[in-house]
Amino acid sequence: MRQHRAGLLVVATALTPALLLTTPAFAGSTAAPATATTVTVSSETPVDEMSEDELRAAIHAILADEDSGRGVTEAATQALDGTADDMRAFLKTGYRLAQAEDDRVAIVRILFTAQQNGDKRVIAEINGLLDRNVPEELREWLETGYPLAQAEDDRVRLSRILHTAQQNGDKRVIKEINGLLDRNVPEELREWLETGYPLAQAEDDRVALFTLLGTAQKNGDTKLVQEINGLLDRMDADEIRAWLTAYRAA
Repeated sequence: MRQHRAGLLVVATALTPALLLTTPAFAGSTAAPATATTVTVSSETPVDEMSEDELRAAIHAILADEDSGRGVTEAATQALDGTADDMRAFLKTGYRLAQAEDDRVAIVRILFTAQQNGDKRVIAEINGLLDRNVPEELREWLETGYPLAQAEDDRVRLSRILHTAQQNGDKRVIKEINGLLDRNVPEELREWLETGYPLAQAEDDRVALFTLLGTAQKNGDTKLVQEINGLLDRMDADEIRAWLTAYRAA
């Protein structure tokens, strides 16, 4: 979670003489941490003094961002269908509220995944954010806090996987995790957990099955030989993992 969302933040208040549209990228529920980037489109005209064409252009700039959330998209579209005052209201206050709602949705999705993975720091920080419910704080955390929290939880999870792999003699998993921890690149940790780990574990599981098969054949354990041959014929990685886990626990 690698899924990234972006939103256009409109800074257009009585204290700001110009309309600034910024696009910071942030990580979504299944996204890997990323460095925020900003694209700026500006107008020298304050929102209250913008013509209808300028208002429409500003809102279309928000809609042009393919990663704008559902709430922002719906509110922007509704504003375009309304009057010039409706468009001004959206740029000054409506966008901020819609973006906050989209951010809350993104954060709840991240929380769901974090709970499944046991990511303690991410869970604790999200619960605090939802309790306080400050729009600016939600946005800042998605852009900068989430990558840091997720990276810490990923390192903890890697250490746990490494401990189990060492107990089971999973050579490829052990080698890849040691390399990841040596390099300590957050994006690489996340990507490996999402895609690299299943592949490495599947390879080690097949090696473990063949080792068990050889022992079972040597010992004349017909039932075990049949079970393992069935697993190897179907070659379902999840089934093999579940079988090995149960076999080792027995």
